[in-house]
Amino acid sequence: MRPLAGLDIRPTSDRLRETLFNVLTAGNPQALEGSVWIDLFAGTGAVGIEALSRGAAMVYFVESSRRAAELIKQNLGSLKIEGGFKILQQDSLNAMKQLVGQGIRPNFVFMDPPYQDHKAYGQTLAALSGWALVADATVIAEHDKRFDPGENFARLPQGRKLEQGDAALSFYSLAR
Repeated sequence: MRPLAGLDIRPTSDRLRETLFNVLTAGNPQALEGSVWIDLFAGTGAVGIEALSRGAAMVYFVESSRRAAELIKQNLGSLKIEGGFKILQQDSLNAMKQLVGQGIRPNFVFMDPPYQDHKAYGQTLAALSGWALVADATVIAEHDKRFDPGENFARLPQGRKLEQGDAALSFYSLAR
């Protein structure tokens, strides 16, 4: 997986990514089979690529930077992944509107905005709370452990929060 020099991209660490997928597949190694993912603020695409390698049927990589979107394409190519993905080079809120308009209903949404962009967390989680997610959908926000993106976004309350090093993962699921 290639990083991109000169861009302020902080890829999800290998250790944190492994923790994420261990949590999502705990007790059920096939939990991701056939799932639909949206990787918001995708950066290098590492999380979405990992989802594909673990059986996701479709991953939508959303990245506003043209250079980073091109890097995702290169990383997918270097791994010989030729299908099961779409790269949307646009801002996350606009991409979500487009995906909603297409009737896309993800099982998993992973979001990793720049840690200092606290506003992006609230805006994105609020938008996702109004979206028609599948009943057992999970939204995961990666963030600095000293920042809490929020506990309740309408129908999308925060459940679990895991910290590892300076990073944290907050898990949100639809309120039942």
